[in-house]
Amino acid sequence: MSNLAHRLEPDLGSAGDASAELLERVATRLRAMGNPLRLRILHTLEGRELTVSEILAEVGGRQANLSKHLSVLRGAGLLNSRRDGVSVLYRIRDEAVFDICSRVCDSLLQEASADVARIARARELMQGKRR
Repeated sequence: MSNLAHRLEPDLGSAGDASAELLERVATRLRAMGNPLRLRILHTLEGRELTVSEILAEVGGRQANLSKHLSVLRGAGLLNSRRDGVSVLYRIRDEAVFDICSRVCDSLLQEASADVARIARARELMQGKRR
């Protein structure tokens, strides 16, 4: 490759590093959302700010376990917290989490609808053979 061609070639190293960092951040958020209890916590906090004991009253479990999950969600950038006297209040930091959940639910609903349609067709075929 000539010197000119080499100089005109884009520097993919920094873009590749940035892409890798972005993908790692996306993976961190998705991993944080990949737990049913954490999803319950997120939905419990939708539109409001609650203390650990208030969240615990709604989602159940043990406080130590809940605190661990809150820490993961905060570390992933999905929650903010603030101290109010002796209490720590949590709230949603990134509302996009609900868009993601909604899209996944829509996808599951489409799959379920397709399954129901396939089962109904198969049932009709089976009933037709019995007649």
